[in-house]
This record gives sequence, C-alpha cells and structure tokens, in this order.
Amino acid sequence: MAINFKNIAYLKHGNQRQRLAFSELNKYKILEKLKKYNPILTGTIPIDIDIAESDLDIICECKNNAEFLAYLQQEFSTYKNFKVYTTLQNNITATIAEFRTEHFLFEIFGQDIPTTKQNAYLHMVIEHQILQEKGVDFKQQIKELKNSGIKTEPAFAKLLGLKGDPYAALLELKDKIH
Repeated sequence: MAINFKNIAYLKHGNQRQRLAFSELNKYKILEKLKKYNPILTGTIPIDIDIAESDLDIICECKNNAEFLAYLQQEFSTYKNFKVYTTLQNNITATIAEFRTEHFLFEIFGQDIPTTKQNAYLHMVIEHQILQEKGVDFKQQIKELKNSGIKTEPAFAKLLGLKGDPYAALLELKDKIH
C-alpha cells in the first residue's frame, strides 16, 4: 500500500503509537511551525517498526543553518530537555534540535537538501517498500533485531544479506524495488 509520507494523515488510521504521534504533532503544531522548511516525519514510527525508545524524526530543508538554528531555538526552547546544535552529516552541515513532549522525544534535522532527497526520507520509503514485499514475519524480525540494539538500516542489511555500509547499501536498492 502506497503511503503519502508528506502528509501525516495516514497516522490517524495507524496503530496506537502512530495515532498518539498524530495527536501530539497536532497538539503542539510542530509541523505547522516547521512548514516553511518542508518538514517530513521520517524514521520507524511512520512505517510501524518502532520500538519503545524510538523518537519522532522530522527532516527539514534549510538554506541557512544559522537562521534555522535560531528559529528552532525560538520555537522549541521551552520544551523539556531542549538542545540544538550544528554538525556535519555526510560532509553537509546539519542543524539538529531535540526535545521532549509528554509521549515522545523529537529530533528535528535540517540540511540544505530538499526533504524528499534526504537520506532519512529515502531510507524510510525503501524500507516501507521492502516491508510491503516481505510481509509480517520480516517486519517482526526487524523489530526483534532493533530490540536487541541493532539500528534500523543495519537490521535491514543483515536480513537482506547486504554487504558494506548498510546506509549506502539500502540506497542502492532504490532502483531495484517497486
């Protein structure tokens, strides 16, 4: 089943945690506040392979990291455990904010790359496609690996027998699936 991940409406009809994420995103108007940065919710919760510690990852496109950092500070600094920093991710400057609401840890990630071209989005779309093709048992195996401490992309790589860097190997599958 194809999902439009650019619109969180799909969460309304999801599992309990997805519905809670939908509610919390709306309650705090998080995507609304980030609208000018083309935000997309990514990660494991949208594709139902989250575990208890999973956070809500929101990717954004920011042309100016200093301005984005100031905006994140302005909008979210009153939230619990707020922190914001700039780092290099794949040799591209990224600004990241983290904070807590009642039920979730949020991570907002911004780079000067269109959100639909960022790795987090591409990984999620590819993983969703694989989950659709491989079925319930595969999904359960992914969750078990994640619960044992293995991150998402390495878990997929392990079950699919992918060699080398699991993040790059997954991206290489983009043209092979559908």
